[in-house]
Amino acid sequence: MTDNIVVFSGHAHRQFSEEMCGLLGVELSPSRLTRFSNDCMQVQLRANCRQKDVYIVQPLVPPTQENLMELLMMVDAARGASAAHVNVVMPHYAYARSDKKDAPRISLGGRLVADLISAAGASRVLTMALHAEQVHGFFSVPVDHLSALGVLSKHFRDRDLSNAVVVSPDFGNAKQANSFARMLKTDVAAGAKRRMADDSVVIDAIVGDVRGRDAIVLDDEIATAGSIVTLVEKLQEAQVRSISVVCTHGLFTGNAVERLNALEGVTEIVTTDTLPQDKPIDRMTVISVAPLFAEAIRRIHLGESVSKLLSDVDTYGV
Repeated sequence: MTDNIVVFSGHAHRQFSEEMCGLLGVELSPSRLTRFSNDCMQVQLRANCRQKDVYIVQPLVPPTQENLMELLMMVDAARGASAAHVNVVMPHYAYARSDKKDAPRISLGGRLVADLISAAGASRVLTMALHAEQVHGFFSVPVDHLSALGVLSKHFRDRDLSNAVVVSPDFGNAKQANSFARMLKTDVAAGAKRRMADDSVVIDAIVGDVRGRDAIVLDDEIATAGSIVTLVEKLQEAQVRSISVVCTHGLFTGNAVERLNALEGVTEIVTTDTLPQDKPIDRMTVISVAPLFAEAIRRIHLGESVSKLLSDVDTYGV
């Protein structure tokens, strides 16, 4: 099955690439990144790509622009080496948050970067938990859009959830929170969130019954943790019994580490390895989604349905 697969990894998250290749039973092929005296990059793929199904693994994480440029060059190199297909495996797509024109004369980064990836020569994109559904449509090549909710739900399913409630920080993420709540067979609630002119967050109320409950806060991404801290404080005002925080993409940028470590009343923080998790955060559990990506690649290579992963919770956690 794997004879025609060649996998390369950028520098963004090599550990993820190695785990995924181990599960697929293929060697991670070598590549080399060099830099000229004028700071321009050059990438060389050091394995045969001719008429192979090439998979290039690179989440767009800080330093985002460096990792994006390396990805584009690797895709271009694979296309120039006569690869049969060039598949971009991008567990985290940072520009997904630039998905709408909510101010005059601003760029739509999510669509622009999608165009760049396609123009570089990508045949397909495999990614996870895009910030908004419309981002999927920014790409002019096929996109397989995975979800980590099943994997994350497995972490909780052996517990007594009779008193639990899944809480979304805002109504925009309520659909995902509702899906997660159905997996756990719990109720769902959401914060009425407003973002102020200085980019700070205010949560006016919690819509739903949370008093005395075990709150499982679910968000797709935690960056500076501003929304999470505000929501946790609001939940504590509502006298919840316990709080767990769950997200797919744990970026933990800015002073997020200090904010999260200072939070009282949070029993655990659960995230996945869509990007490297090396931040010193207390009470954090990291769940690997490499098995899910490996199975998706196997199905893509064999021409099988990737969408069936979404209904096979017990086997693949989605």
